[in-house]
Parts: sequence; structure tokens; C-alpha cells
Amino acid sequence: MSLSTNTSVAINVRQVSKKFGRIKAVESVDLQVKSGEFFGLLGPNGAGKTTLINIIAGLCLADCGRVEVMGHDVVKDYQSARRALGVVPQELVFDPFFTVRETLRFQSGYFGIKHNDDWIDEILDNLNLVDKADANMRSLSGGMKRRVLVAQALVHRPPVIILDEPTAGVDVDLRRGLWGFIQKLNNQGHTIVLTTHYLEEAESLCNRVAMLKAGEIVLVEDTTNLLRREKESLLRVRLKGEAPYEFKPRGYARLVSVTDGEYLIKLSGPSEVENILKDLRESGFEIDKMEIEREDLEDVFLSIMTGNKSS
Repeated sequence: MSLSTNTSVAINVRQVSKKFGRIKAVESVDLQVKSGEFFGLLGPNGAGKTTLINIIAGLCLADCGRVEVMGHDVVKDYQSARRALGVVPQELVFDPFFTVRETLRFQSGYFGIKHNDDWIDEILDNLNLVDKADANMRSLSGGMKRRVLVAQALVHRPPVIILDEPTAGVDVDLRRGLWGFIQKLNNQGHTIVLTTHYLEEAESLCNRVAMLKAGEIVLVEDTTNLLRREKESLLRVRLKGEAPYEFKPRGYARLVSVTDGEYLIKLSGPSEVENILKDLRESGFEIDKMEIEREDLEDVFLSIMTGNKSS
């Protein structure tokens, strides 16, 4: 069946699967990212995020299924699909023989763009690379090289930008400057897809998020709705000394995690606190510290990935 070429959908993924040997990297993925959206693609290491991105970018062929970028099939109409897309990869890939400015000029040339220096200057300025414009790529720090990767992805002004862990291992200044620039591009109509392990970034930046687990999409939701729906109370309890055994809450309360004697328990209502404290005392547990908090995206993510989320 032919996919829609309606460009109100920036990325259209239909029933995409990919295996490497016996390993299912991506399994029957359906995903649509709307034009102009700031979209988060979340999941633990090995969930299939980078494989899916490589399929969208045409760097990896799916075993089955189809993908379109701005209405262009990434296999049948690959040239138009590539022009519509800019990708910032996880890996630091660069040519050691060129300066930063030369790298960006060559990247412009790959897309047939001449006289692009004004836009290159704007990118360099927004990514704090002006003083490195004539520096050789191999002389740059890891953080500076990552900035250049972002600049390369933007140099042909693609309507769709995919950022695969763009702030991994970089300093706070870059993160702030990068997100300010990316948000500006998003406000101008660019579609942004972000993968990140900094879930506070996804919570503050993304309109919607999809979560992958073992190569499958397990959730697609508006970020605000997801947090509103999942925002139950959490009881964090730290116990003194060695506990006689692992405490398991009863009733509707659910144990989310246990870390170094600290229990994180999801509550269906505040009335459960009294029952939990009573059970702890009667079972011989001694409480060192206790607090009640509200869930953020990291808590929701952890709950889903550990299989504690009710369907």
C-alpha cells in the first residue's frame, strides 16, 4: 500500500523490522512524527533507537516495511529524502585534514549548495565555533567536534533534524547553547527528533515522546498528557542498617526500585502511606529517611522499562 505523501507528516515509518543475525534490532515499528514537532525517541541502550535512525537516514536497509521523510521514500526517492534530513550521529566522525569552515563548505557542496558562507557563519556563531572556524578538525576537543557534527547536519537547512545523543559527554555551556539554537529552529518550523539519556531534556523540550523497548514501540504519548496521567505519588524510604529481608508493599502500592537500602514505592493514593509505614514497623524495618514526591519523565521511563507499568 502506498504511503501518504502528506508533508504534515515529517517522518512516516510503517511496519519496519530489522534483524542482525538472530538479533531483532527493530520489530514491526509504526511511527509518525508530525511536521514542526519536537519529538523524543527514548529507550535504554540496545533498544533499537540508532538502528531505527539509520534506517530513516538510509544508512541501513530495513528487512521489511517502508519509511518516508517529508513524503519521500528513503529507498525509492533517496536523494530527496536525504536532502530533507540532517542527522547528528552518536559517533565522532570527522575528516582530520580540513578546518571547521572547510568541513562545512564541503558538506554544503555535497548538497549542491554554493555561496553558503552567511548561513555557515550563523551556525558557527550559534554553536560558539567562531574562534575555531580555521582550526583543524583533529586539534579540537571531543565537545568541539560534536558541535561541528551538529553544524554539518544543519548546513543544508534540512526541514527534519535528528539528534542522536547530541549532548553526550559535552559541557553545560554547549548544552544550553545547542538547545537554544535548536529550539529557535523548531520555532521556525523545523521538525526535531531527539534521542537522549538526559530525560530532563526530553521532558522540557519534546512535545511528544516514543519509548522503545527491545526493538518495539511500547508507548507514544504527548509529554504533558503522559506526565499528567502517570503523575502519581511516590514514597521514597531509606532504611537503617541491614534489612531482615526485602520489603514488598501490599495492596495497590507498587515497588519501583531498590537502591542501596532506598525503596521507591508508587502509591495509588496518599492513604497508603500509613499502611506502608505500619507494615515496615511491624516487620522489623527501621526508617532512616522518608519523603513523598511526584513523578517526572525519568520515573515514568523507569517504570515502563522495568515492566512495572500497568497496561
